[in-house]
Amino acid sequence: MGRPSKYTQEFRRDAVELVRSSGRPINEVARELGMSHETLRNWVRKQEQQASGAGSAVQAGAGLSMADKDAEIAQLRAEVAELRQEKEILRGGRLFRQGDGSVTSRFRFISTHRGVHGVKRLCRVLAVSRSGFYRWVAGEPDRQARAAAEDVLAAQITAVHAASGRTYGSPRVTAELRDQGVQVNRKRVERIMRRHGVVGRHQRRRKRTTIPDPTAPAVPDLLGRDFTATAPDQRWCGDITYLRVGDRFLYLATVIDIATRRLVGWSINSHMRAELVIDALDAAVAARGGDVAKVVFHSDRGAQYGSAGFAEACRRHRIRRSRGRIGSSYDNALAEAFFATLKRELDVEHRRWTSEADARRDVFRWIAFYNHRRRHSALGYRSPADYERTLETVTLQQSAA
Repeated sequence: MGRPSKYTQEFRRDAVELVRSSGRPINEVARELGMSHETLRNWVRKQEQQASGAGSAVQAGAGLSMADKDAEIAQLRAEVAELRQEKEILRGGRLFRQGDGSVTSRFRFISTHRGVHGVKRLCRVLAVSRSGFYRWVAGEPDRQARAAAEDVLAAQITAVHAASGRTYGSPRVTAELRDQGVQVNRKRVERIMRRHGVVGRHQRRRKRTTIPDPTAPAVPDLLGRDFTATAPDQRWCGDITYLRVGDRFLYLATVIDIATRRLVGWSINSHMRAELVIDALDAAVAARGGDVAKVVFHSDRGAQYGSAGFAEACRRHRIRRSRGRIGSSYDNALAEAFFATLKRELDVEHRRWTSEADARRDVFRWIAFYNHRRRHSALGYRSPADYERTLETVTLQQSAA
């Protein structure tokens, strides 16, 4: 019997859909998912062969790709922004002539029109000193250099913010810039973001989806709100949340490694039965190579986690169960925080999915971003995958010593 795959059928299906819908190269998507590009290429080829055999081949190259459309929209938005800025500049000049300009705008007006009206007359009419104007002129090269440097930094900030799906606030933008070798402090990043209207997404309250089952067999709380671990696969936690799709819901169950904050297993379905959390647990075990004996899995007291089926799955994988108190979100705070981040950064408050396929694709894309690229404040602003590699390196060094 061959070695079982660490990728579930659900993961394979969603990975292929991500390649198909994004229009990006397979090796780029594979790198984002932390997997071999050849493996992903084989999955895509297999699906294409199956689709061809069923007579459902899709004509390639018809119309613009999503990436082309996004680029075109971005260009149009940039052009609109430029036109708006030009309009504001013209409007500012009109207000200035009515006497609403600052001292700096007066100096600029004088500099522009001194060839026509003369410095002395302009300074007298606009009630500014000639010596002050000439000091302002002498400082122009330094101001231009500072402004140019700020424009470069603003462009870098905008690029980092866009790469995060427009979710990062100033702390994560600062961390990303420093990792790229840009020496900048958070206050300056925050000021430039505010000036350019670059805003991260803010957390919103969410509803609970798990229904407590007070009659379930007693399971001890092995964490006691201590959501720390020194190495991967010591402690896991998980929960369930909902995603609105049209007039119904999809449900997402998760398994998070507490040491690295990595989402090691998940499952999405249209029901909240025990099979949902069992599938997520099985996916996490497969992702970790099949041997997770003695790992602690912590959950709330929802009925799914108290079911006989979930208890049997934990026994099968030799996982130790841990459960918080009824109605206490703090007893499963890490899982709650993960869902708050997911819903904030996917903007589910305003997003309206019309199909299950669209919702699955967007969630899968965000999970790949979260695991491999998103900077986590609790991990020193490193991604879960990067932090996990750091812990593994330390463990190997300690073993060698």
